[in-house]
Amino acid sequence: MTLIPRKFYLDDFFNDMVPNKNNVKCDIYEKDNIYYIEMDMPGFDKNDIQIEMKNDYLTITAEKKEEENDENKNYICKERTYGKYERSLYIGDIDTENIKAEFKNGILKISVPKKEEVENKKVIEIND
Repeated sequence: MTLIPRKFYLDDFFNDMVPNKNNVKCDIYEKDNIYYIEMDMPGFDKNDIQIEMKNDYLTITAEKKEEENDENKNYICKERTYGKYERSLYIGDIDTENIKAEFKNGILKISVPKKEEVENKKVIEIND
């Protein structure tokens, strides 16, 4: 079982070639039979973020709405972007009951424990 299948690497390769302001960057690592995902999400509030596990994919969605227009503002520069950001990661067979997430200082941290692997070994007798 692997957290990131080959398809994911190809997706990232093409995403890096085509600029996409809706691509949320993350670090993924494994430690003590747990996958850890850390995502930079500056400017978001905890209530703007949704995490969903469906069909072996963990999907993180965040939506940042543009502030109301103030006609008295005369912008010199406006670079902040608004919209919906989404990232899906293939997780596979994991312990969905014990996934944990925290959001602090603009960083979303998710821990995804692997299921304990049970060895199914059976000796098969050979008949004459």
